[in-house]
Amino acid sequence: MPSVLMSPAELSEIMGSETVIIDTRDPDSYAAGHIPGAVNLHDIFTYLATSTPEGMKELSEKFAGAFGAAGLDGSKTAVLYEESMDSGFGQSCRGYFLLSYLGYPTVKVLHGGLLAWQAAGLPLSTETVTPEPASFPIDPASSELMLDVAAMKAALGTHVALLDVRDVDEWIGESSSPYGKDFCPRKGRIPGAVWIEWYRMMKPTSEGPMFKSGDEVLAECASVGITADTPVYLYCFKGARASNTYVALKEAGIKDVKMYFGSWNEWSRDPSLPIEEGAPAPVAIAAE
Repeated sequence: MPSVLMSPAELSEIMGSETVIIDTRDPDSYAAGHIPGAVNLHDIFTYLATSTPEGMKELSEKFAGAFGAAGLDGSKTAVLYEESMDSGFGQSCRGYFLLSYLGYPTVKVLHGGLLAWQAAGLPLSTETVTPEPASFPIDPASSELMLDVAAMKAALGTHVALLDVRDVDEWIGESSSPYGKDFCPRKGRIPGAVWIEWYRMMKPTSEGPMFKSGDEVLAECASVGITADTPVYLYCFKGARASNTYVALKEAGIKDVKMYFGSWNEWSRDPSLPIEEGAPAPVAIAAE
């Protein structure tokens, strides 16, 4: 399986009419300097989705329109980037996941983001790009990547690993979200979930934070009982940090990875859904 990740050198070689580069950062950051030719699409990060049929229809229509307006027509390679792999809460990877869900054929993530691009001595531009709009093709064949509430409820207490990758204050129920401690009505986690904070999929390098190697990612997963053959259902707050982890797990060769994109923002708002609160129970250590 070819890598989703692309180096700055690789991107610099293929830039042109057959590539659409998408900057997922906020408009001010984009205006201050971006990869030449890049289109700004910050909604990739900000959009809050629900997993109801109506919510998925709205998401599909919104992003088919947005990606089409950015120039993606099915034949061009989409390349997404953020500031660095750990500073944008996984927003470039969220774009990768959305495009994969919509069935777009060729999608890449700039490994290391703009920080790695600059570290390679490559140029920036302040010119606003006006792309040529295109008709974006939706192929629903990849829709099984996206889990809804019913699928998550059905997975409770099964052999599926429910992997929570939120920051530690959210995992232990001190905060409900990155938007504020009380942004959601309930704090806690999905019952039975295991936890690997999303930062653990990356490590520092001279070009900025980068994903760990496949073996290193598998070692992190082994710490919570996940192997390459374990079905993994990912969630975070809104599917961004989980998208970062999705890319790391797929790159490491974990075969069956799906995403609950509605994540805690949706789950916590339905009082009929079970949650675990407070500090998680300690892992039992066998006596000698």
